[in-house]
Amino acid sequence: MAERLTFELVSPERLLLSAQVDMVVVPGTEGEFGVLAGHAPLVSTLRPGVISVYDEKTTRRIYVRGGFAEVTPAGLTILAEETIDLASLDRAELDARIKDAEEGVADAISETARAAAQTQLEGLRALAANL
Repeated sequence: MAERLTFELVSPERLLLSAQVDMVVVPGTEGEFGVLAGHAPLVSTLRPGVISVYDEKTTRRIYVRGGFAEVTPAGLTILAEETIDLASLDRAELDARIKDAEEGVADAISETARAAAQTQLEGLRALAANL
């Protein structure tokens, strides 16, 4: 049996996932990258996108926004500002989040706030396009 990767997904509130998996594909700011057991050490910031977690016969997809990924000899840890498990995603909930993000862009009082809100909106729209 091939060596497995220790993977942890953490949000500001709690540990969301801790498991031994085959591979994780991460949406880094410089592009997507796959992590297998024995991967070279690496730290990357995240862009809004979907993490794909491969485990034997299943693939779990989780949307992440903000944060970073760290690969060490011990495994992969992702610290994400926001996560949405696509298996439990309700289309109406996603549409409501998109509407809130659009309002956030319109209501932003500074260019920095507007850019952050626009990034969130683009990530949610990309997520909706991939469902």
